[in-house]
Amino acid sequence: MGVEVAMWNIDDGPRRLTSNRLDLESRLETLIEQDPMLLGQQLLTIGRQVPTPHGKLVDLLAVDSEGSIYVVELKRDRTPRDVVAQVLDYASWVSTLSGDDVREIFRRYRADEELDAAFDNAFGAAPPDEVNEQHHLMIVASSLDPGTERIVEYLAGRGVPINVALFQYFRADDHEYIVRTWLVDGQAETVGGSPPAKRSRGQADWNGRDWYVAFGENDERGAGRSWADALKYGFVSAGGAPRYSNPIRNLPLGARVFVYVPGRGYVGVGTVTGAALPASEYEISVNGEMEPLLSAETVGSYIHPDEDDDSRDNREWIAPVEWDSSVPVGEAFRTPGLFANQNTACRLRSQFTIEEVSRHFGLEA
Repeated sequence: MGVEVAMWNIDDGPRRLTSNRLDLESRLETLIEQDPMLLGQQLLTIGRQVPTPHGKLVDLLAVDSEGSIYVVELKRDRTPRDVVAQVLDYASWVSTLSGDDVREIFRRYRADEELDAAFDNAFGAAPPDEVNEQHHLMIVASSLDPGTERIVEYLAGRGVPINVALFQYFRADDHEYIVRTWLVDGQAETVGGSPPAKRSRGQADWNGRDWYVAFGENDERGAGRSWADALKYGFVSAGGAPRYSNPIRNLPLGARVFVYVPGRGYVGVGTVTGAALPASEYEISVNGEMEPLLSAETVGSYIHPDEDDDSRDNREWIAPVEWDSSVPVGEAFRTPGLFANQNTACRLRSQFTIEEVSRHFGLEA
């Protein structure tokens, strides 16, 4: 049950302020968009009035420092059945979003900035390897009926990450105030940062060494990268936009990479031996002599059609790798249960994948 809040002005003796309904809940939506700390968390707003494939509009979407997505929906004047059903429907859609989907939502919301840069500005770090592993549902209301209270408390008591932020509005002497309380007790609140998210059920600790790399052949954005080149000359690469190249650029020296060709399987395991460079600056060894990759005889082109766009770095970036074991793409290894996702590179936590791929390639896990 939400806590009733009363306020007094004590400048000239106690004078209780009268709580009023905020004139428009759309105004409250704007205030939260401008400062998501009103919801008790340091959040980055990634979308407002976000369209879903089902013809609906999510009031606000936000992300916290752990990459968890927050669905924020204003109650307005809807019935308990309508508002709760709506936010649960949004949750079913949000749960399907990939990291690229989240970035696309942000791009439509703020076309002049990439999500990775905005995330770093908001939280002082790059986004986590996995975005949207968890999501939270928040209903925002200036008042609440008993029916909505009962439904939300029932769902929250059974593990659904849902709560209601209740805002009361006060006005006195040409000054406006709002006060927030929570319907469900125990809502985490921190100033200056959100609390660490719980690890997803079944997610293992990272061993600090192993990385997953997706090597997309015949890239649809025009790079024309080829695993045959990477196998022969020892590298992994990605490009076309910072969200693809940044993970490759951030691979640490000495990282062990498990390389996966989408749709084919795992093709190699190796160790990163140097910093990533743009393809235009990368050199390979040909008959014992170093020469620029772009002037060598290669299967791939490693040039993007729009890489001269000064507004963003669309170049192909290449990280050198010394292969411990690798095979042509026609001999790629696949078996049910192996880890694979849409990220260009991320920490590999799947012990099953590490053991199975290492065993297949004759390596120690």
